[in-house]
Amino acid sequence: MTKTQTTALKIAAILWVIWGLVHTLAGVMTIIQAPSGGFAAIADAVDPALLVADYHPAVGGVLNQHGFNLLWIGIVTILGASFIWRRNLTAIWVTAMVGGLADIGYLVFVDLPGYVNFFPGTVMTLISGSAIVLSFWVWLGTRRLSATQA
Repeated sequence: MTKTQTTALKIAAILWVIWGLVHTLAGVMTIIQAPSGGFAAIADAVDPALLVADYHPAVGGVLNQHGFNLLWIGIVTILGASFIWRRNLTAIWVTAMVGGLADIGYLVFVDLPGYVNFFPGTVMTLISGSAIVLSFWVWLGTRRLSATQA
């Protein structure tokens, strides 16, 4: 692995740590708030007054499940980042699947419809996308190098 590839992986790892910390915090904040507060925190481009309601406890349960998913996804990407930092090529795939797939759902159902502000929502999607692109650039480069040496 070249010095440039190693540096790219370290940058990707740092991006995943940032992304993971934000999502871990978002998960905790979603769980500890009442449903109205949780929805307002996630859909921060929507007037919070429009989200105030007396939600059925099942809605709170579903939102708490979402918060739990944000929490574990954030933790897994932080752990994946530590392996990416150490040049583990398998961690590139696992971390991209966990964080990347979570962000695809966010992008399609929350970001593109305009329910969130550019910061932090869209910025986090750009961060995860950048981490994925950098990581896979290194992964592809190391595969090509291995193929030519074989």
